[in-house]
Amino acid sequence: MARMKFLCDADRCIECNACVTACKNEHEVPWGINRRRVVTINDGKPGERSVSMACMHCTDAPCAAVCPVNCFYTTADGVVLHSKDLCIGCGYCFYACPFGAPQYPKVGNFGSRGKMDKCTFCAGGPEADGSREEYEKYGANRLAEGKLPLCAEMCSTKSLLAGDGEIIAQIYKERVMKRGYGSGAWGWKTAYRETIES
Repeated sequence: MARMKFLCDADRCIECNACVTACKNEHEVPWGINRRRVVTINDGKPGERSVSMACMHCTDAPCAAVCPVNCFYTTADGVVLHSKDLCIGCGYCFYACPFGAPQYPKVGNFGSRGKMDKCTFCAGGPEADGSREEYEKYGANRLAEGKLPLCAEMCSTKSLLAGDGEIIAQIYKERVMKRGYGSGAWGWKTAYRETIES
């Protein structure tokens, strides 16, 4: 089975936020929650880069390692999901995540911020695929329909890639070879403990 991964080619991202809008609309994400966001590094300076960020569905996910109620689980294709029924809103996952992916509906102390929300790689949650309960808690389950995450599909420059990790790594390698440079596969080494050799 394919190992699903994200890759953002920072040399292509134009900070249009189509990925952010697609995610919010597809999943009816509540106000104040951003499962995906675009971050600009070195804004206004030489070497400025924009990166589309969300949960990278890490190998050995640090969020899962610190969760006191074990609400995280990894699917057969490597997608890191969580159960909102088990989540106690402690925030440990937020502090452990190198990408700042876990989001909470309220600001507050331990347990008062509500159930954690994050990118699901458009794979839903532990409820039955396509059920109303799954959609209300986690949004659309595009993977069960044989589709890729909408954020990547809506990326106009194809900066954001999602799917089989081997295939998207090959796409990135070909881009780097064609243009003669690459600023790096942002987040890849941190999330997946491997590099993309060109």
